[in-house]
Amino acid sequence: MIAVIDYGAGNLQSVVKAFNFIGCDVLVTADKDELKNASAAILPGVGAFGDAMSCLKNSHFVNPVLDFIESGKPFLGICLGLQLLFEGSEESPHVNGLGVLNGKIVKIPAETGLKIPHVGWNSLNIKSNDGLFQGLKPNPYVYFVHSYYLKAENPEVVSSTTTYGVQIDASVQRGNLFATQFHPEKSGQTGLQMLKNFVSIID
Repeated sequence: MIAVIDYGAGNLQSVVKAFNFIGCDVLVTADKDELKNASAAILPGVGAFGDAMSCLKNSHFVNPVLDFIESGKPFLGICLGLQLLFEGSEESPHVNGLGVLNGKIVKIPAETGLKIPHVGWNSLNIKSNDGLFQGLKPNPYVYFVHSYYLKAENPEVVSSTTTYGVQIDASVQRGNLFATQFHPEKSGQTGLQMLKNFVSIID
């Protein structure tokens, strides 16, 4: 069973609908034991970094999430769910992230002259056609909604980048830990293929 973590700061229904569309049942849960016993987990996220970390703490999900990632079972962070895996964000300077991966979340600079937040479709520069990206065409388009972006400390964990005035680390992979700044559940057939690939990793 795939657990979608309900900690009070995620856009759960679009994720659930996307998995149901590809014929995969998921369990939306706020129960730590259900998360522990799941075969895979998804951490969605919308809103501000600091508010989301407060929700994780108040729902007592910080340690269960860290334990799940440490277990090596497949884990997928989406949008803010990617950002929370890192050390912190300029959006909430005094709030620590989960610190699973090293790097900072910084604001898209206004000097780019581009509209912020970044809302829309951008192509990915994929480093390797494996993991979430298996079977995809080169430079697929995916859907973004964000004002802050990842600058990973270790380039080896970055699985794709995109450009929106600056280079953005658009996704990461370390073992069975995956996370995307973009929304695969809102990225049409390309995103659905990524979710299918995630399910195949579980199987």
